[in-house]
Amino acid sequence: MFNASLNTPSLSAAQQVLATYGWDAGWEAEFAPYAAQELVPGRVVRVDRGQCDVATPAGVVRADTEFVVPRDPMKVVCTGDWVAVDPEGGSPRYARTILPRRTAFVRSTSSKRSEGQVLATNIDHIVICVSLAVELDLGRIERFLALAMSSSSGEALLRTSADSWESGAQPVVVLTKADLVTDPVTLAYLVQDVETAAPGVPVLSVSAAHGEGLDVLAAVVAGGTAVLLGQSGAGKSTLANALLGEDVMGVQAIRDVDGKGRHTTTTRNLLALPGGGVLIDTPGLRGVGLWDAGDGVGQVFAEIEELARGCRFHDCAHESEPGCAVLAAIDSGELPQRRLESYRKLMRENQRIVAKTDARLRAEIRKEWKRRGAVGKAAMEAKRGGLR
Repeated sequence: MFNASLNTPSLSAAQQVLATYGWDAGWEAEFAPYAAQELVPGRVVRVDRGQCDVATPAGVVRADTEFVVPRDPMKVVCTGDWVAVDPEGGSPRYARTILPRRTAFVRSTSSKRSEGQVLATNIDHIVICVSLAVELDLGRIERFLALAMSSSSGEALLRTSADSWESGAQPVVVLTKADLVTDPVTLAYLVQDVETAAPGVPVLSVSAAHGEGLDVLAAVVAGGTAVLLGQSGAGKSTLANALLGEDVMGVQAIRDVDGKGRHTTTTRNLLALPGGGVLIDTPGLRGVGLWDAGDGVGQVFAEIEELARGCRFHDCAHESEPGCAVLAAIDSGELPQRRLESYRKLMRENQRIVAKTDARLRAEIRKEWKRRGAVGKAAMEAKRGGLR
């Protein structure tokens, strides 16, 4: 992992300033063609109203986004992007192009056109914030994780020897407001429940108000780019302030009736952490639609995928087929019924999303529906025959 606190001889003196924001020799190599055009490198720290704030060697500048908002929503400039901007003196000053993204967190929009929305780019850690002020929703945590393990920019995925996540970004689940759970045994059980829903993913309980668990989280996200994700009221802004060591992000009270809050954060903001690395705070997410997350769902439910290899039929739907190893695990108590239902739900949803843009998959889905319909009809006819 690149450490901004280290002196990096391979970087030019002016660009050492960008090391705070994650600039490294790899980014410098990507930027070389634009340096020849006398453009300036910078990282987008905020996008707002057709313009963006960009951290450059000379400080944060305001740039127009006209050239980096194509029709494809997946390629629109986003917080976390590295861009090439006009040198000082231009009016207006433009962000001319986006450097190829290493990683990105993408969700589907509510649009019927099946579009993806990029929430943050070039990230190393995806911090999923879950409030302990309300009842745990394990299904929502699994949904976030499926996206975290699947999201990419559509370009070459970043992989390191230290991780195997599809997006190249390491997910971590943070249970916020842990001080509200006064019984340590109860807290331990809650952490265990989340660990069951998030196999192989670090699960941390944190109290930003009391400082509990912050040192562990700070160590996890230090030196890279971390994005905070979660619903409104999950405590993201409070957590961001605690990690930053100052009240940078506004905080609002949540409703007592349901534990939800108003959108404290209205834009995605990239902020430098005092111990190295940067943090992207995001607005609360009301909906978390999957976007091409089949691989991520498979990783979140790895135990089901492993069990499925023992099914008699390779295309087993794990519903009523004979010789189904998954259903056998349900019967024996090895696999919770809730996990299977959540797996089915996310796989169906992801299949629908992908099918909107894949004609071949749509045809395969229709064929499978007809097959299952025929099987069901034959079963009903056999049942009627047995009753005569």
